[in-house]
Amino acid sequence: MAASAMDTDALCDVGLYGLAVMGQNFALNMAEHGFKVAVCNRSPDKVDTTVERAKAEGDLPLVGFKDPKDFVLAIAKPRKIVMLVMAGKPVDATIAKLSEYMEEGDILVDGGNEWFQNSLRRAEELKPKGIMFAGMGVSGGEEGARKGPSLMPGCDRKAFDLLEPILVKCAAQIEGDGACTTYCGPIGAGNYVKMVHNGIEYGDMQLIAEIYDILKIAGGLDNEELSRTFGEWNQGELQSYLVEITSVILAKKDDHPDGGGGYVVDKILDQTGMKGTGRWTCQEAAERSVAASTITAALDARYISGRKSEREFASTKLEGPSEIPAVDKKQLLEDCQAALYAAKICSYAQGMELIKAASEEFKWGVDLGECARIWKGGCIIRAAFLDAIKSAFQKDPNLANLLVDPDFAASMNARHLSFRRVVTLAVASGIPCPALSASLNYFDMYRRKRLPANLTQAQRDFFGGHTYRRVDMEGDFHTEWTDAHHSLGDLSGRTAGNV
Repeated sequence: MAASAMDTDALCDVGLYGLAVMGQNFALNMAEHGFKVAVCNRSPDKVDTTVERAKAEGDLPLVGFKDPKDFVLAIAKPRKIVMLVMAGKPVDATIAKLSEYMEEGDILVDGGNEWFQNSLRRAEELKPKGIMFAGMGVSGGEEGARKGPSLMPGCDRKAFDLLEPILVKCAAQIEGDGACTTYCGPIGAGNYVKMVHNGIEYGDMQLIAEIYDILKIAGGLDNEELSRTFGEWNQGELQSYLVEITSVILAKKDDHPDGGGGYVVDKILDQTGMKGTGRWTCQEAAERSVAASTITAALDARYISGRKSEREFASTKLEGPSEIPAVDKKQLLEDCQAALYAAKICSYAQGMELIKAASEEFKWGVDLGECARIWKGGCIIRAAFLDAIKSAFQKDPNLANLLVDPDFAASMNARHLSFRRVVTLAVASGIPCPALSASLNYFDMYRRKRLPANLTQAQRDFFGGHTYRRVDMEGDFHTEWTDAHHSLGDLSGRTAGNV
């Protein structure tokens, strides 16, 4: 049964509002770690469900409330309340509901996937009441929320110090590396780190899907062979949650009574859903002038996947290669393993550069090595090579790009020929590989001392008088390219507005 504030014999340590499965699981996680948890929800039936789960899962110290006022008043001061509700207007509505009963010094935490600017706004709106606000990324899905997620809080340091004992105990734990949580920075930083985490997740998933497609179509591997391959890769440098579950997914037989046998993966409609965080990452990359081509390609792939009926019609009108080039299966497997690893490095390099750019602009002081460390457990992109990323930024906190870290540079240099063979095979076979090719192009552009941007800038000067700089002397220049062009006079203002 749910309680009123008067029914409790002691105040609760922390509150959680929003009892969908993620909320229920995180509440139970906190209770299992010895914190007395108050829970509340807009629809009261979920309060009862959560209380029943707490009883069934070990008689955990959790108390349910159906009235928001009773819920807030049942929590010890300074109150710490975590919200896990749908992003956007529901968060604003929940804040309005709970803050009515909260006091100066209390802390309200939004644990949803939220646009970081909304967290900045909400923190400002709560300041007059003296309520501290935190935007906290929570990664790991339903299982992570229950057993230990990666937690990415952004808030005032005072608020973090009060939250830290709870977060450290409830986050995923990595032997030798501690809890998968850290102080990401001031308000907004936690949401931003989680947003980029999700963007990298988009890239990882698309890269794996493209390798699967190449091995299946060009390599002729069946589902069992594919499952074994990803399972073997998961024992080495590609060890990660996403590679692990890919192996499991590919081997899963369809046991639906009306399914007709076969494998589940082959019965799934080829349309990928999304919640918007990948789009935010790409928008932010554009805003910060950071190239995030792998993540953008992954987002575009989801858009195109959604146009199923258009693709079905186009397949009757448009042609591709009529033959698949012959391949050596052993060589292809080796090349695909190397290509996937190299492409992942490029994807993470883009994500880390984006966090760095935002951190510098907003003066957040985000520690990129700590980001890699807290992503090692609990979260969707957890992977063995995050150790190497952590080490790279610990050695050089000002590292311009992951690609120029000596260890990662050596990894890319050792794999780029395999990477090229895989992309070449895909192109020759008519197998789309937008994220793989975007990663390879990112690598090739970044390693080039000189790019054809000189011609692009010349074109800009030709049609718009945008001027250019020279490699052999200082200053801004304009050329009268034809008789129709004229001198621009003082060039000092011609580059105004450049980003």
